[in-house]
Amino acid sequence: MIISGKELSAKLKAEMAAQVAGFPEKYGRVPHLTVILVGDDPASVSYVTGKAKASEVIGIKNTTIRKPATIAEDELLALIRQLNADDTVDGILVQLPLPKHISEARVIETIDKSKDVDGFHPLNVAALWQKQPCTLPCTPKGIIKMLKAAGVEISGKRAVVIGRSNIVGLPVAKLLLDENATVTIAHSRTKDLPALTRQAEILVVAIGRPRFVTADMVSEGTVVIDVGVNRDPETGKLCGDVDFAAIEPKASVITPVPGGVGPMTICCLMENTIECFLNSVRDKNL
Repeated sequence: MIISGKELSAKLKAEMAAQVAGFPEKYGRVPHLTVILVGDDPASVSYVTGKAKASEVIGIKNTTIRKPATIAEDELLALIRQLNADDTVDGILVQLPLPKHISEARVIETIDKSKDVDGFHPLNVAALWQKQPCTLPCTPKGIIKMLKAAGVEISGKRAVVIGRSNIVGLPVAKLLLDENATVTIAHSRTKDLPALTRQAEILVVAIGRPRFVTADMVSEGTVVIDVGVNRDPETGKLCGDVDFAAIEPKASVITPVPGGVGPMTICCLMENTIECFLNSVRDKNL
């Protein structure tokens, strides 16, 4: 089975659009997402455009603030603080990566936790690991939704996650643990990695290495979730971290690149924006 993130996200966005349609009458406005884009990296511009289109489909207000790559870090942080104080803004997202002279950690820490729709703020990360209410990171959240929509039983399964980032690898491992899987976290230099991945019933790959996982690294019937988005060095086309053509016949479930995890990441961003909006409305009414 090939899991289409496009199809699932379209279904979920339609449900969110129906929900948001009643917000003006009930709350007097709709959720408002503000995205800050620094520089003009083509991939970042494409991602931000995709977020704006999804907002339009659902009925969420979207504001994109573009700043030059030369912006000073202090100026960017001041802009974020200004948005933190704006009661009409429910979600703040700074598109990553940022120019090298800007600390991504400082930027993430400056975003108000209650408006952190990416789920990257240290307090949100801590709450995730402590099983406290928090905003879940979009890509890991989307992966769990895809697995459940495909009817994949997670509880009791052996899962291997290749990748240790705070954006995907570590949080998706935590969410799999919360679903009662047995999880091993690995990386590209893990000793005898193929022997480890062949034991996986669920394999999640998020390392940014084109076609890194080959057919000999996957057992028959494995569920394969490919988070990577790379340029094929031979063709220049988009490809994932796994060799899709070679692994698809062996996998019971697999996600393609593009069209797999990516659309669900944006879908979950929209869901997080709605959640931040509803939390804000609730807090004001307490």
